[in-house]
Amino acid sequence: MRQRARALTTAPTRRALAVGVALIALAACGGDDDADTTDTTQPTDSDVPGVVAGEAFPEARCAANQAAGTIHYHTGFDYAATASIIEVLVAEAAGYYDALCLDVEITPSFSVANYPLVAANQVQFASAGSFSEVATFSAANQADLVALTVAGHVAIDALIVKPGLATELADLAGTTLGMKGDLPPSIRAMLAGAGLVEGDDFDTVLLDGFDPTAHIAVPDIAGFPGWKSNEPGTLERAGVDFDLFDPADYDVPGSFGLIYTNHEFLDAHPTAAEDFVRATLRGLNEAIADPPAAAQAAFELVESNGNPNFLSLDGETFRWQTDVELILATTPADSFVGVPVADDLLAQVAAYDAAGVFPDGPPSTEGRWSDLAAGLYDAAGQVVWPG
Repeated sequence: MRQRARALTTAPTRRALAVGVALIALAACGGDDDADTTDTTQPTDSDVPGVVAGEAFPEARCAANQAAGTIHYHTGFDYAATASIIEVLVAEAAGYYDALCLDVEITPSFSVANYPLVAANQVQFASAGSFSEVATFSAANQADLVALTVAGHVAIDALIVKPGLATELADLAGTTLGMKGDLPPSIRAMLAGAGLVEGDDFDTVLLDGFDPTAHIAVPDIAGFPGWKSNEPGTLERAGVDFDLFDPADYDVPGSFGLIYTNHEFLDAHPTAAEDFVRATLRGLNEAIADPPAAAQAAFELVESNGNPNFLSLDGETFRWQTDVELILATTPADSFVGVPVADDLLAQVAAYDAAGVFPDGPPSTEGRWSDLAAGLYDAAGQVVWPG
């Protein structure tokens, strides 16, 4: 089964985010009068009060948050308008971290570069590509990482194939696929489900750069993986035809748009961690409420940072709109955006293990995610926020 799709691009960014950057004029979350408006999370320090919607932010909690010092957050790819980045940009620009006595410094980076920094607690929060990525790094490096938010409960990757070469995955047997570093686990699992194993049933070759219009013109490959929110959109805007195989159509689970920390920081500064997530979730909800405005604000940061990755406003708008559609479509009805879903995370690792993605055995998932985010919403689905 094949499908045509659109997609976006994601990028890393650097320098501390200036609050003077264009604010996103989005409606603030309002609470239901009958809803539970008390923060149900419990800080380790019993002397530090929780947050009650509409009431002043407790002085003791403010002091505890300030004691955490400067909190460093690294993006996964520039100031790209994508989940796990855009919500932090929105929250910072709106002053939400300041309102909770948090001193947050934002630095553009790449996802793979963030893991050792967070593991060493040199960086406290960062953007991750998927839960399996977090769990795999943790296991391979004996790192104590923990995912705090998960925006999308589906794989963001897809396989882009030259038109007319394959009507089903089995048609890719004997071909060569291009890749940027490695095949994403969701793509490997999808191909394995069709009986296609890398090195046995198809070959792979490394591609140069990140331009899908150049990649699809490489004569010796049948296709290559990309993000549903990036490469398809670039190709469509260029008028280039292609076919797209989506792991979700083959019941391959996945996740995208994660923000994670380390247990050292989480245990030492529980209120700061909780309130960073609180402000970030508010930013996420507001970015979802008005995708064009959020993408515009993110792109202004890209431009102010010199646009080293050659992003465009059209591309970033497409990227975030695609992310929003996937986030809303995959957030369970009994949950709220950004909240990790344990069954989904476990199913992701299990499916990739069954597909042979982990030759040395699956990574441990124990302690690799937190339920913290769920406790920051009230019963009506609004982020509990002080007045």
